[in-house]
Amino acid sequence: MAGTETPAPPAPAAPGKARSLDEVLVAMDVVDTLRHRNEILSKEMDGEGRKEELIRRLKEIYSAQGIEVPDSVLEQGVKALEERRFNYEPPKPSFQTWLAGIYISRDRWLKPLAAAAVALGFSWGAYQFGVVEPAKAKAEAVRVELAETIPAELTSLRTGIQTSTEDAEARGLAETYYQDGVAAARDGDAKGAHAALANLKTLQGDLAVSYQVRVVYGPGEPRSGVFRIPDDAPQTRNYYLIVEAVDAAGRVLEVPVTSEEDQTVKRVKKWGQRVSEEDFYRVAADKGDDQIIQNDVIGAKVAGKLRPTYTVATPGGAIVTW
Repeated sequence: MAGTETPAPPAPAAPGKARSLDEVLVAMDVVDTLRHRNEILSKEMDGEGRKEELIRRLKEIYSAQGIEVPDSVLEQGVKALEERRFNYEPPKPSFQTWLAGIYISRDRWLKPLAAAAVALGFSWGAYQFGVVEPAKAKAEAVRVELAETIPAELTSLRTGIQTSTEDAEARGLAETYYQDGVAAARDGDAKGAHAALANLKTLQGDLAVSYQVRVVYGPGEPRSGVFRIPDDAPQTRNYYLIVEAVDAAGRVLEVPVTSEEDQTVKRVKKWGQRVSEEDFYRVAADKGDDQIIQNDVIGAKVAGKLRPTYTVATPGGAIVTW
């Protein structure tokens, strides 16, 4: 237009003067263009006049894209490329870079780690409250039981038995069971202490009951007596009446019986009581006429006594199998 002057292009930035953001961005784009034009770098960066030729080629590239880039900016880009100003130089490995890498990758490991920590905390809590604490409580309960509860029960049972009977055998057993229980409790043997306590309770119960010893007969009872020939005396016979303990209500009781064959004590409802040959055949004759034994009671046990007293001769002990 007449009367106007064409404005001069902006002068290159003086040394030491800050460049504008646009200039820096264009320079970075120049460097990026150079970096992606490997054929230009390999062919034009060697030899005389490479810098001028490179700038010329760059101008052609940008002109083809409709972009006008001042020579000063192209020179800055070429210079920045030569100085590797926009090249990324990875930091050397160090403890700081290792920590930085961990922090940067936190999205990958933080959530799984947090979940693992929660699971671990839950497991620890479940173990503490589901295993450790109950075990502690159980151990404390056992300690109190062995130190206080069982000794007190043992003492009470022994005292009760000693004052309720004059039976020497029962009093001796009570003292033996008591001493066994005290020793087991002192040694931390809960099983042994409970066994002694159970023996005392059973002994107390056996002393309290009363019953009659009756010879069995009737339906379901194939025999009322048996005899045995001892191995060490083949010319001798031992006679036994099969009996049971019946209380006042007609109930058959399970009572302790010592077998003369192996000296073991077993709780049975029937046993073979050894009697004299005369009493054996008397009962057999009683049953033989009508299969009913009129005089079927041969003994009785009263409360406070451990063993029954018999009305027939009992020259030996008893058997529990036949």
